[in-house]
Amino acid sequence: MSDRTIARRYARLRSAGVVRVLGGVDPTALGAVVWFLRVRCAPTASVPVAEALARRPDTSWVNLTSGGTEITCAVRTECEADSEALLLTKLPRTPRVEGVTAHSVLHAFYGGSDNLIAKLGSLDEEAIERLRPPPAPYRPGPVQLDDGDRALLATLAVDGRTGFEQLAAVTGWSPTTVRRRMRELRERGLLYLDIDVDWSLLGLGTRTLLWLSVTPARLAEVGEALAEHPEIAFAAATTGPSNLYASVVCANQQELYRYLTTRLAALPAITQIETAPVIKTIKRAANER
Repeated sequence: MSDRTIARRYARLRSAGVVRVLGGVDPTALGAVVWFLRVRCAPTASVPVAEALARRPDTSWVNLTSGGTEITCAVRTECEADSEALLLTKLPRTPRVEGVTAHSVLHAFYGGSDNLIAKLGSLDEEAIERLRPPPAPYRPGPVQLDDGDRALLATLAVDGRTGFEQLAAVTGWSPTTVRRRMRELRERGLLYLDIDVDWSLLGLGTRTLLWLSVTPARLAEVGEALAEHPEIAFAAATTGPSNLYASVVCANQQELYRYLTTRLAALPAITQIETAPVIKTIKRAANER
């Protein structure tokens, strides 16, 4: 296809709300801690509580699971006081919240800048290599953000394809400064570009959360194996009663059963599996309201 045809096709898909490019942020590059929360509610309270969590700017992937009586979500906290305020004060005192379990993310095996769409096999290896951009040099170290950076990241979180001129207007910088700062933030591991897709277009509809208990000595081995599974959209080592969390996307319940009893069952270091089908997703990306 021509560039113009591709641009027109992308614009049509984006206007329909089924595909969009986002500027993602790795909160750990800022020293933040990511928590997975499991909030148990009375049946009539789960939706209002989930919607309240979705309105918070520090949450993402707010889901209803377990027959609608449990909320799961990811929360980033930038300091110990933030963690205490949310986990020890706000949520436990919320009416009709019956319990909260918090799992701190220790290490991500797949997710963030790694997208499930990369596993779908739509392109052959030759096409992938032609499209792959040159790797950006990684420059570890602390990142300090100012108001211009925050405006830049907030704009990219809504549309990762925002042009340099528009970003310059938002930040008050020159387009050259915008380009340079984006490169610096990517090299620091803070900013990455991601694609958000309506998975039903690709024949994927069933999303299930897995809470796995794994022999500690083989946790890294199992996490790395999960990262290679085409069904896995996210996998991370966590604290808590289970030590490995994963998000699985399958075409239907039959495919989920096949995955659980074949590919996942082939990992003998997994000693226990808890499955939680996602009934409804209230919020996906952190910038959504």
